[in-house]
Amino acid sequence: ASLGPRVVARLIDIGMVLLLNVLVNGWFIFRWVQEYRPVFDEWNRRVEAREPLLQNLPQPGGQADALQVAIFIIGVALWFAYEVPGTANTGQTLGKRIMRIKVMRVESTDRMGFGRSLRRWNLMGLPTFLWSCFCIGFILQLVDCIFPFFDRPLHQALHDKSAQTVVVEVPQTATADAPGGTQ
Repeated sequence: ASLGPRVVARLIDIGMVLLLNVLVNGWFIFRWVQEYRPVFDEWNRRVEAREPLLQNLPQPGGQADALQVAIFIIGVALWFAYEVPGTANTGQTLGKRIMRIKVMRVESTDRMGFGRSLRRWNLMGLPTFLWSCFCIGFILQLVDCIFPFFDRPLHQALHDKSAQTVVVEVPQTATADAPGGTQ
C-alpha cells in the first residue's frame, strides 16, 4: 500500500485510541488533576505576581504518582486491545478498514494470528514504556514510523519487518464496481 493511506489510517487509529483513553482514563485524569491542583494554582499565582517559579512549590497529593502510572498503563493496554486483536483476525484496525488497506503475512494470504500480531505490536507499543528514559522510546517509535519512507520495495516499518508482515491495498469487490452491481 502507498504511504498516504497508511499515514491517514494510523492517524485515524491514534484518534480512536485517544478517544478510548478519554473515555476509560477520564476519571483517573480528573483525579490526577485534582492531586496537582495546589501546584497549578501556586504556579499561576507566581506567574501573575512575577515571582520565582520553581522555588518551594507545594507537592502534589499522595496519589498523584500512582494515578500517573495507572493512566499510562491503561493507555498502553487500550492501544494493545485496539490494535492486536483486529490485526490478528482481519489484518485491519478501523483506520485501515476506512483507508482500504490491511496487514498480511509476507509469505501467504493466511490470517496473521495473535502471535504475529503481538510481535508486530511489540515493536510499536513497548517502546512507550521508555518515554521517560531520555525519550528513548519516542525516538525508537519515530524511527519505526519513518522507516517505510526509505524501505524498498515493500515500504515496511521495523514492526512489519520483525513480524514478517506487509501492508497492502484491499481490492474493491467486482460486484460493487460493476455497473448495476449490488453493494
